[in-house]
Amino acid sequence: MNEQGIRDVIFGTLRAIAPEVDPAALVPDQPLRDQVDLDSMDWLNFLVGLHQALKVDIPESDYRKLYTLDHLMAYLRDRLSPRA
Repeated sequence: MNEQGIRDVIFGTLRAIAPEVDPAALVPDQPLRDQVDLDSMDWLNFLVGLHQALKVDIPESDYRKLYTLDHLMAYLRDRLSPRA
């Protein structure tokens, strides 16, 4: 999956939880949870939604690594890239 496809899934999953979110207003290097005002349950539902949509395992130990849109994109891009 290309970068735009990953971004589309992230924003679609985010909008399912917080429909008022404007993806164009998000700052990629700022904490995503703070920007969209998600509580811990919404954040968990967001990450589970990404797992379901992309078929990517996101272990709980990695949750703290996914605090900005940039970090989330890099994490998912790495997990979705074909292995040689």
